[in-house]
Amino acid sequence: MGQHILVVEDDDGIALPLVRTLTREGYDVERVAEGGAAVDRVLAGGFSLVVLDLGLPDMDGLDVCRRVRDEGFEGGIVILTARDGELDRVVGLDVGADDYIAKPFALAELLARLRALLRRSGTPHTVPAAAAPAAASGTPLSVDPDARRAFAGDREIQLSTKEFDLVAHLDKNRGNVVTRERLMDDVWDENWFGSTKTLDVTIARLRQKLEDSGADVRITTIRGIGFRLDDGAADA
Repeated sequence: MGQHILVVEDDDGIALPLVRTLTREGYDVERVAEGGAAVDRVLAGGFSLVVLDLGLPDMDGLDVCRRVRDEGFEGGIVILTARDGELDRVVGLDVGADDYIAKPFALAELLARLRALLRRSGTPHTVPAAAAPAAASGTPLSVDPDARRAFAGDREIQLSTKEFDLVAHLDKNRGNVVTRERLMDDVWDENWFGSTKTLDVTIARLRQKLEDSGADVRITTIRGIGFRLDDGAADA
């Protein structure tokens, strides 16, 4: 299959069966038991997806997620946790996770979610070595849904899975309002029952990346309804 998965879990009773199952499925799997080691391995590059426990011995898994996203990791992140409640779920997604599954979980369910996320995210991701200088204002935005790539002029904009899905939906409907409900259904799924705050957080990250790229577009918030992608960069 070619996808390289990092399992970050300190509990051998969970990690070892998971690693065995993923390996049997044909994935290239590594496992670490601490958050610091996970950050180092992810930032070294080459991983398509991270399966991340929150209850790590040296640091909270949420901090691991936040660190690798801040450093530019664009692959998938699935959080595993024994914590209950919508707050933990929303916080995990707000710091950049793509999915969330509570312990105890069925391996078949986790595998199905990983396959779906890998299909959406496409080819393996690496961390960009360094950000290129921002393009000059007025650079056209182009989105290639098949290749799952977005460009400001000829320079690629590094987007997470959810950020790309959002910009693709907005670009396909450029100039028209896309409702919050439609975005939640299409980008997360119709079975999502958590807070929609994660949509606002992801939109904010996407808006900043588009602005930093110099793309000649802006995301306009239509209060109480949704969002619209308009031509013309946001005012400085």
